[in-house]
Amino acid sequence: MLPAVAVAAVAVMVVVAVVAAVPVLRHRLSRSALLRAGARYRRRLELLGTDVRLSQERRLRRLLPPGTARGSEAFRERHPVGQRCADGAPGGQVLPLRPWVLLRCCWGTDPLLQGSLLYLDTLHAAFPRALDPRGTALLSWAPHHRCAPAGWPLPSLYCTPAEAGSVPSRAAALRVQLLFALQQRALRVLEAALPAELLDALLALRSAWPELAQDLALGTLRPQPGLPEGLRVQLQALLTPSAARAAELRAECARGFEGIVRRLWPQLEVVVVRTVQGTEQLYCDALRQAECKGLPFYCPFYCAAGALLGVNLWPEEPAPRFLLCPEWAFCEFLPCPAEEELQTVLLGELWEGREYELVLTARPGEYRCRAGEMLRVTGFHKQCPMVEPVRRESQALSVRGESIPEERFCRSLCRAVGMWPGARLVDYICVESALLGASSGACAPHYEVFVELQGLRDLSEGQRYKLDQCLQEDFPIYKSFRFKGSIGPLRLHMVGAGAFARLREALGKPIPMPRVLREERLLQLIQSSVIS
Repeated sequence: MLPAVAVAAVAVMVVVAVVAAVPVLRHRLSRSALLRAGARYRRRLELLGTDVRLSQERRLRRLLPPGTARGSEAFRERHPVGQRCADGAPGGQVLPLRPWVLLRCCWGTDPLLQGSLLYLDTLHAAFPRALDPRGTALLSWAPHHRCAPAGWPLPSLYCTPAEAGSVPSRAAALRVQLLFALQQRALRVLEAALPAELLDALLALRSAWPELAQDLALGTLRPQPGLPEGLRVQLQALLTPSAARAAELRAECARGFEGIVRRLWPQLEVVVVRTVQGTEQLYCDALRQAECKGLPFYCPFYCAAGALLGVNLWPEEPAPRFLLCPEWAFCEFLPCPAEEELQTVLLGELWEGREYELVLTARPGEYRCRAGEMLRVTGFHKQCPMVEPVRRESQALSVRGESIPEERFCRSLCRAVGMWPGARLVDYICVESALLGASSGACAPHYEVFVELQGLRDLSEGQRYKLDQCLQEDFPIYKSFRFKGSIGPLRLHMVGAGAFARLREALGKPIPMPRVLREERLLQLIQSSVIS
């Protein structure tokens, strides 16, 4: 017989092994249940797509008060197309899941949960190891409320503490989350809420990798501006010293930063950016060519005015297209170009290849709001339209009613930068001269554009004029106003590195990057960074 001490030691080892296995088993059971629920909801979505009009009528009835006259026709007669939708972040309070919640989502309407179930199901089908426990790192700043990550029903998916995203300072929050991501070598997914958050986190890696390596080696989280001391101590307790990982970080950063993400996390399968709006695709393109070279990008959700409206079920395709789910909101569309009479068409009346402005009824009491989002219909899945966001109306430039759209201005700017040898556009923002006040001088209304560039230290007068010339070539109405002197020449300024990261910090909330500044305080910040 074994001595009592040996028996006790074996018993302790068994208990330790069982305790260690419990989180893994819990993760596998939860993952299995969620994938089954996701598959069920996907089948339901296929069924809803066979009669989009009926699905939309049902959704509208849920949004209207009891006793209201039914039917979309009566609804549209009673409520005229309203003002712009209020801005908002998709998501809300994230509650612990219970089994009956998963069952209810298969016949009820909960876009946040149903969207995440579709995301988990789609991600697992395309990247089978993407749902490994603690295999996803999150880069997301939400200082005032907890923003639900894409896979929030499965919290054991994430190696990033939830508290890290609530740090008051955006720069400090992203640096803390980057440190926890670096600690986990076996990452499968790198997730960011916005493309700019991923971009700025990797810029922090470029500039502060020696300090990050030291923190990894010692298992410490150094004090930094915007990180409360109590929270710092709390987060530091979750770190584990790893001299080997710190040495690997130093070695890889010394080799350069092209493809650094894949080298630091060799098992990484995909980069997930929850939502991309407007010209934020500029950031994704830059990351694909540099730090994230060789990795696929997946944008799972389409959101507008704080509401989740669509999901991307094709993660391996390079250009995201979103299936509008007919029971998540009641959607109407204004054909483009806009007509004098605001006559909308419904979800089942769209034409492939055409552009529409979104009119949204997503919450009780907020009826027929203009979301300010322009969509292009790229195809259909059964009767459900698949769309791609084209531009945000709020980001159009106009000083004389000319209205230069966001995405077309970006194309003109990229064309002009392409004519400057060695230059690469990092970021940009525009200002209409009315915001400048007396500082713009006694001149005709005009645009001022602030750019951050790589490969150039200064801008010549010829280079500055090139953008104005491109705009005149691309927009005849702008050329006409310039010829008549009604619009003055565009003024182009170059800002130093890091100016746009500071601007995003000053915005104060996690929103898609604006392209037209409307606030004087933000204008003063970007003006203070001008170097040429």
